[in-house]
Amino acid sequence: MLQVQINEHAAKEMIQQQVEELVKKFDADLVYWDTAELKKRTCMSWNTIKEHFFYDERCPKVKLGGKYYFPAEKMKQFLLTWLEEQKGGI
Repeated sequence: MLQVQINEHAAKEMIQQQVEELVKKFDADLVYWDTAELKKRTCMSWNTIKEHFFYDERCPKVKLGGKYYFPAEKMKQFLLTWLEEQKGGI
């Protein structure tokens, strides 16, 4: 009979590290987001995005044809700054 013991804490840490590495790799692969990705990343509807920050002059975006694109890294930084500014209004 074979008996295996696993340190649950160490296993959870190892799994979490692997997930974080995969997320970082996935994030690094995206150069820009479209509106669908922006909605996904912010967990906001398109109407909420437009109401709260889309028209902010600092919001990095480019319109090509009829579609908006958002530079991923610049948008992340903008969103972090914007969210920090919202603390006073909450």
